[in-house]
Amino acid sequence: MLPETLEATIQPDAPVGAQLHAILRDLVLHNRMSPGTRLSESEIAARFSVSRQPVREAFIKLSEEGLLEIRPQRGTFVRRISQAAVMDARFVREAIEADIVKLLARKPDPGLITELRMQLDEQFEAARIDASRFIKLDELFHKTLADAAGKGRAWALIEDLKLQMDRVRYLSLLRFPMIKLTAQHEAIVDAIAAGDQQTAEQAARGHLREILSDLPAIFEEKPEFFETP
Repeated sequence: MLPETLEATIQPDAPVGAQLHAILRDLVLHNRMSPGTRLSESEIAARFSVSRQPVREAFIKLSEEGLLEIRPQRGTFVRRISQAAVMDARFVREAIEADIVKLLARKPDPGLITELRMQLDEQFEAARIDASRFIKLDELFHKTLADAAGKGRAWALIEDLKLQMDRVRYLSLLRFPMIKLTAQHEAIVDAIAAGDQQTAEQAARGHLREILSDLPAIFEEKPEFFETP
């Protein structure tokens, strides 16, 4: 069942299946549809005035991403969060991003440093008043690092892998240590600016291991959102 307050619409000048995928993906990532929620092809098709085929295509893609579970003869359901997928994504992300910051520290770009410090100012402001905006700024920060290092494709890979991590982040907004995370971002920027590859790598690895300390508490608070190990 879709949320009653859903305001998304389908635009006529873009592929319907891709739009439906983006809408449903956003709902799952932001936990606006709880794990176990049953989704109906006919309901969604009627809600957006489209045929059932693009809805089915969106379901299949979301299933491949680990966000939905298609059960033959039973229906399609929002999948619970896989702790194993969260940890695997964190592992891969740490390996890639540690190398990214080392590349940037090898030859610091003053223009990049200026841009990153401007982003840090926005992060510190959002950290005090707007958790959802902070997460978007956090995404922008890491994407900026990857793009600056010429590793945009690597970031695209990370984005696909970290979907379950994102669900955990939105699930834990109230306990999200935003000031601490921004300070960790600042340490990464300082190390890059100083041309200190080792410190930049250590700062990035420490930052991306933050979820290791938070995940057990989040699981204990909301076990219904997670798959049973």
